[in-house]
Amino acid sequence: MLFHSSIRKELARSFGATLIVLATVVMTMTLIRTLGQASRGSFNPSDVMLVMGYTVLAYMPSILTMSLFIAIIATLSRMYRESEMVIWFSSGKGLATLLGPLFRFAWPVLLMVAALALLVLPWSNQKIQTLKAEYEKRGDLERIEPGQFQESAGGKRVFFVEKDATGKQAGNNVFIATNEDGKETITSARRGWIETIGQDRFLMLSNGQRLESVIGTSSLKISEFEEYGIKVGVDILADSNYVPINTRPTLALFESQTLPNLAELSWRLGLIFAAVNLVIIAIAVSSANPRVGRSANLVFALFTFVLYYNLLSLGQSWIASGKFGFGAFLATVHGGALAVAIVWLAKGHNNWRWRTLLGGPRLASSTLRKTPT
Repeated sequence: MLFHSSIRKELARSFGATLIVLATVVMTMTLIRTLGQASRGSFNPSDVMLVMGYTVLAYMPSILTMSLFIAIIATLSRMYRESEMVIWFSSGKGLATLLGPLFRFAWPVLLMVAALALLVLPWSNQKIQTLKAEYEKRGDLERIEPGQFQESAGGKRVFFVEKDATGKQAGNNVFIATNEDGKETITSARRGWIETIGQDRFLMLSNGQRLESVIGTSSLKISEFEEYGIKVGVDILADSNYVPINTRPTLALFESQTLPNLAELSWRLGLIFAAVNLVIIAIAVSSANPRVGRSANLVFALFTFVLYYNLLSLGQSWIASGKFGFGAFLATVHGGALAVAIVWLAKGHNNWRWRTLLGGPRLASSTLRKTPT
């Protein structure tokens, strides 16, 4: 039908514009946050754009769902205001008949949301964790930047080198502060260089001074040295076998149905169910009053979207803590949302009134009859 093709074209334009705006906003916010994490040493500064790309890719299911939801709300609200829906209803069509053309437009987006939620989401999270772990596994010497205070991998040492002369193999005016075994030491030297002894790497210092104090006491030991060596480069993450839940493949979550795995699985499946339900909800709530501004429906759409996704996050924490069952949560939240959307859609399709549905009182004509004198 001509009407179906025109509404799909308008939906495509609105969806594309909304997707570009939301993606730009998310990319900007992600870039700011990633730069902050890189400045704190969580990521390699050279990997900022890569981490930002993986992070935005992890947000894409939510971005696509919200773009589709807003596009349907905006398109149908415009049709209500410009009386195009009056023509649609006058031709004998109801509101529920819009499900066909809208789902024919939305099914590629819904399929993409499912693929992103089940396959791409854990992959992108795994890539982010890999970049973070590789940067954290650097040795202490690789962390040193000339003119900057740098913390060691274990967080027990702070290094400072004023000038790096030969590609991080030697430096001048070295400062090291340590806090280990209840002792605080401050070591300074005019020059330092890297030396390998056996399988270990040492930072050799020359012409310096070392101050040692015991925490909680007033004792202080001062010593000077011509040459002093400090072992560095211990890999504290070599024996770590922990795999974050959000990086595990979806198939692995199905195979090992522990509470944390079921909680993560409820989030991924919830992204798919929410995308389908929000299409129906958008049709049901899109009726607009011409006297009300266009932003009213969009604000309501944003509130509905935020509420739905907050329920997904709460459900994830409830399932992980054992307060809510996996199946019960999916049936309650997503089944309840679907039931409310269908009832709301049926109300608009059959032109029901909430007072009639709720069994409210009706005004009888006899109450208006005049009593004879």
